[in-house]
Amino acid sequence: MAVVIILTPVLVTTSGEFLVAVPAVASLAASVLPWPIGRVRIAAVAVFLAALSIFLDFAYFGRPQTALLWLPIEVLGLTIILGRVVREVPGRRVLVVAGVTGLAAFAAPARFTLRTSSLDGELLFASVFMLTFAVALAAGVGFYLRSLDNQRRLAVAEARRDQRLELARDLHDFVAHEMTGILLEVQAARVREYDPVENGALLARLEEAGQRALDSMDETLRVMRGSEGPSGSSGGLSEGRDQEPLRPHGLGELPGLVRRFRETVTAHTELDLDEDLADLLPRQTQRAIFHVVLEGLTNIRKHAGRATRVRVTVGRTQDGRVEATVTDNGGRTTLLRGERRGGGAGLVGLTERIEALGGTMTAGPRERGWHVSASLPSTPSGALG
Repeated sequence: MAVVIILTPVLVTTSGEFLVAVPAVASLAASVLPWPIGRVRIAAVAVFLAALSIFLDFAYFGRPQTALLWLPIEVLGLTIILGRVVREVPGRRVLVVAGVTGLAAFAAPARFTLRTSSLDGELLFASVFMLTFAVALAAGVGFYLRSLDNQRRLAVAEARRDQRLELARDLHDFVAHEMTGILLEVQAARVREYDPVENGALLARLEEAGQRALDSMDETLRVMRGSEGPSGSSGGLSEGRDQEPLRPHGLGELPGLVRRFRETVTAHTELDLDEDLADLLPRQTQRAIFHVVLEGLTNIRKHAGRATRVRVTVGRTQDGRVEATVTDNGGRTTLLRGERRGGGAGLVGLTERIEALGGTMTAGPRERGWHVSASLPSTPSGALG
């Protein structure tokens, strides 16, 4: 509507004077349109309008008063476009496009000054000062908004990286736990006498463990693929298309985890769980406790093959915190045959997760065995997803 109103005087102008209205109206319209439109981007529009404006500075043959009439509109449109160019045009191209656009806005009054013989010096100085201020202000605002956009992109990229690392840690924990159990079962079966019943039960457990490991990988990949933007570009885990979140592992899954562990070891395994905590603790705290227990049981499989007693305890302490502890009496021997290089980062990553929630993590020898323990506040002070 504003453009239509501005165009109304054009209807009563001569053909020569009509030309001076074109860059003014076009600049104002282009400054408010949502670029890109199709394949046309703001950089191409800015260069075209700037070139047209500079060309008409020398090619205009109408009355100077008409040029002065359209001058404020054209300068306004060009300065707004300049701000958008500085904000939106990527790479080094912004220097060229912004320079041409700023020059066009600054030189627009020449269409009037070159065609008038009487020009007050103070008026000329004031015009130059105002144009300099307008161009500098537009470039400054554009640069400020560009810096905010860059900070936002960096923050999103950092959050995406952290979330991907979190998914990778989860996948490592789940798969390592299941694969350790599978290896123990297979190695134990190689030294036992063949029994059809036990062999059938063993194969069923191996199948279930392998299926759980595959499900964890499929689920993690589904979440990561769901964060991919159009044409495969990463849009950020939190900015992607709507997807179901990764299945949360909480206190409700601990009995099943301990039961499956008990089926694959000879040690007497106990679970002491305060079931009321499942309704009181936030999701991220429950998830962290689940990983403490998962890491503790996985390490027992790897390094405490002689353990005869394993105890998992999850409950509240006297100071209102929540404590999760996994202990065994098997020392630091190993049942798995063969030296496996790499790994060893599970406790490090777990400590980072616990500390991010305002908790503390300890692991080390205790009496005749080993323990992994974490203490967490009921309400986490961090923001771990």
